[in-house]
Amino acid sequence: MNNIAKFEKISFNQFEKDIIDAFGKIDNIEAMYDNLKLPERATVGSAGYDFCTPVDIKLKPGENIKIPTGIRSKIDDGWFLSIFPRSGLGFKYRLQLDNTVGIIDADYYNSSNEGHIMIKITNDSKQEKVVEVETGKGFAQGIFMPFGITVDDKVSAKRDGGFGSTQK
Repeated sequence: MNNIAKFEKISFNQFEKDIIDAFGKIDNIEAMYDNLKLPERATVGSAGYDFCTPVDIKLKPGENIKIPTGIRSKIDDGWFLSIFPRSGLGFKYRLQLDNTVGIIDADYYNSSNEGHIMIKITNDSKQEKVVEVETGKGFAQGIFMPFGITVDDKVSAKRDGGFGSTQK
């Protein structure tokens, strides 16, 4: 097995800013930050690292939520982190990522938002099922994957930002 990445918490100041942006002013942000869990695999055979929610989630069909995870990942060149809903939640509730698959590039780590991984999910249930995930429980999973580049690749641009920042 290659060790190609490391999960870390972002700073408290960045977490507080992003939580307030997502949910408005809420109590106990310090405790929420202190209780953040770094993503972990559930078993030795698991490919996915479970991302846990820092807040209670309750989504009716058609509702969505942007979750500031408080996590960033330092990733070696030639690798990226893909984000998916946890399989069971997708199967039972049609829980989906709003961008279908999240792609966290290695250079996102150094962005002005500290590489904060945000995950936006939607309950796409066709059976009127309500998705509920308690604070500290897994709702998404990240899988590290390698990638290649073309022989004539000449890119030299640097990233500074999150969603859509490579198109600026």
